[in-house]
Amino acid sequence: MEKIHLPQIKIEELQAICAEHNNDAGELINILHAAQGIFGYLPREVQEIIAANLHIPVSRVYGVVTFYSFFSMTPKGKYPISVCLGTACYVRGAEKVLDEFQRQLEIKVGETTSDGLFSLDCLRCVGACGLAPVVTIGGKVYGRLTPEKVRDILAEYYIQAE
Repeated sequence: MEKIHLPQIKIEELQAICAEHNNDAGELINILHAAQGIFGYLPREVQEIIAANLHIPVSRVYGVVTFYSFFSMTPKGKYPISVCLGTACYVRGAEKVLDEFQRQLEIKVGETTSDGLFSLDCLRCVGACGLAPVVTIGGKVYGRLTPEKVRDILAEYYIQAE
């Protein structure tokens, strides 16, 4: 596995966050949330820094990162896409919408496009069941989606990225 280079300023920011939490292992989840905010994801190198600062094994950090679905060990795209597969969305065709995103982007759930623009994930409920099926892209909510609308939605983001 290739080692990634972390900018020194971000390493110092992460160490400061650990210190703000008194390097307390009981604050691991809060520190991981903050770290993901800094780096956008939690690569092995970030987990190693956290483990060293909290004086805990890297395996404990890794266990928490892999247990909670909120945390990611792979970089997200500039526009992260989350397709809701909660009950209301699922029965109204969310799986077909998800299939269309995968087809259009040529990636699977959990992957990021090679240009770094999009990443694709699923979640259980957005809390907008009346708009089912629902997709969020970079925090923006799209409701009553059909597979036919996917191409036009993605086009908006390709235009923004130019």
